[in-house]
Amino acid sequence: MAKLYFYYASMNAGKSTYLLQADFNYRERGMATMLWTAAIDGRGSRHAIESRIGLGAEAHRFDARTDLWVAVTRCHEDTPLSCVLIDEAQFLTPEQVWQCARIADFAGVPVLCFGLRTDFRGELFAGSATLLGVADKLEEMKAVCHCGRKATMNLRVGASGEPIHDGDQTLIGGNERYVPLCRRHFCEAMHGWD
Repeated sequence: MAKLYFYYASMNAGKSTYLLQADFNYRERGMATMLWTAAIDGRGSRHAIESRIGLGAEAHRFDARTDLWVAVTRCHEDTPLSCVLIDEAQFLTPEQVWQCARIADFAGVPVLCFGLRTDFRGELFAGSATLLGVADKLEEMKAVCHCGRKATMNLRVGASGEPIHDGDQTLIGGNERYVPLCRRHFCEAMHGWD
């Protein structure tokens, strides 16, 4: 039975690398896959999905209007899919997460979603909240804080490294804009706790 998976972590945990490795494993065995990523994330210089270690692949792009059920099942009718892999899953709408569940349950295609759990304020993204509620399998991936503890938070920083406390939930960026931290160091930076 196909399942809906959610692999979540802070920045720099290797989510895109893991997705690309899983895609490679399916394709190496002659199985068809379908890759998706958020249209809002245009950071890739060569590919739609790129990892920090230099791996990349083309992918379909979703936005809030994309009907994943329709797009995936149309493709699945032409070329039977063995897996659907979604990067930047925090940007899925709750309805799209339910479409992913429908793909797993009614089309019989596993859906592997990879994304952030929380934003720079420690608040859940809507897509992540829904995935945490309905996914069949949850797996936390590990990133490391500068102190060596597990990084679970994403600190947004300014040009000179100062913590940013306010702003829109979504601001695309990489290492120049976000720092993965453990909760203790996140709270020290954001709230001055010590």
